[in-house]
Amino acid sequence: MNELRVLIIDDEESIRHMLSMTLRKEGCTLRAVENGEDGLKELIANTYDVVLCDVRMPKMGGLELLDELRNRQIETMVIVMSAFGNRELAIDALKRGAYDYIDKPFTRDEIVLTLAKASERLRLGRENEELRARVSNQKGLGRLIGQSEPMQQVFATLKRVATFKSTVLLTGESGTGKELAARAIHELSPRSKGPFVAINCGAIPEALLESELFGHVRGAFTDASSDHEGLFQAASGGTLFLDEIAELPLSLQVKLLRVLQEGEVRRVGDTKSVPVDVRIVAASLHDMAKRVEEGLFREDLFYRINVIALRLPALRERPVDIPLLVRHFIEEQNQRQGTSVRSVDPQALEALTRYAWPGNVRELYNAIERGVVMSASEHITLDDLPPQLRQAQSPLQAVLSGDELSIKKLSAELERILITRALERTEGNRSAAARLLEISHRALLYKLKDYAIDA
Repeated sequence: MNELRVLIIDDEESIRHMLSMTLRKEGCTLRAVENGEDGLKELIANTYDVVLCDVRMPKMGGLELLDELRNRQIETMVIVMSAFGNRELAIDALKRGAYDYIDKPFTRDEIVLTLAKASERLRLGRENEELRARVSNQKGLGRLIGQSEPMQQVFATLKRVATFKSTVLLTGESGTGKELAARAIHELSPRSKGPFVAINCGAIPEALLESELFGHVRGAFTDASSDHEGLFQAASGGTLFLDEIAELPLSLQVKLLRVLQEGEVRRVGDTKSVPVDVRIVAASLHDMAKRVEEGLFREDLFYRINVIALRLPALRERPVDIPLLVRHFIEEQNQRQGTSVRSVDPQALEALTRYAWPGNVRELYNAIERGVVMSASEHITLDDLPPQLRQAQSPLQAVLSGDELSIKKLSAELERILITRALERTEGNRSAAARLLEISHRALLYKLKDYAIDA
């Protein structure tokens, strides 16, 4: 707790004296005042890590001080003290933004332990801020990370669409970060202070999904013993993320369309509608246009959610991002696991970049978590990685060993691999790459655009 800056606010001089003596011995820097008004002035003028504040004081009590700090957006860690302790008072203080609550009289050990926990919380918070700052310097948006051209285009689109209320449809393979993209849209939007609510439309039984989305009133069905607020109402003022929207039953697609068109929701069993103010971000790993053709998804709803479409690239389409992601995931795991792994050795990194990553970024994250846990040194070796990476196939072998039999899709993937390889061999020279591929320069440009290849 050395150099922890602490402000003591208590109207009892004996308490102020005891706390000052105790915490100075622990290396804290202190200031003590006798009421909430003086404490507020001190917090406006100076920065403190922790505030120890009594609940009942003349001029301004502890709860009122918490309200003032929140209204003025003054961020500090407040520990409330009271000789009139009860559960309701503690809950009220925590709701108003207090970090912790301690009953009077307290022992020296109790206050030191409470401050030690606060100090550790502050340390972790600062480390997380430093990690976020490092990640932002490494080209990222929220928790999405990438320096490749495809990801830079994704970031630019997310920043652009976030400021509007238009519905966004995110597509891409499993594990590409569609929910992270949805969260980035929310956090960059004017709705960032509102709720972000996510639901996987394919993970909830059809019989429960309507009630989960739209809510129900008491008595609407057998088990409806009380009113239930649906996710649309819960997300009002914020963003509702409908993951795997392609799995939504046709019967509910009609009701979802009505909500999107009219801006109001009717709970199951209710006779009146309630207005909701929700921004919708939807996602699917399926080809939504094909689902419409197959009669599995309503065409009118598809057009309603497909206002802005954004595809998240697969990890194999942006291998240049793999070392960046690996460094970030190692740092994240060190924080989480208490480890001190610094890097991956060259052989392991080669395997990581050679692997096709069918599970995309999510699979890479799991591989690095295993590597950090299994590593017996400061470096992740090839033996620390999952078995499938040790026998990593070439991209072409990975494509051919899968279950896909479509000549059209496999041919496109083969073209992508060959174009990428030709560009690597010619160090990005498109004319030279076109000659190696035995196609015209114009044809190469069209294919680069079609496959979103950075060159």
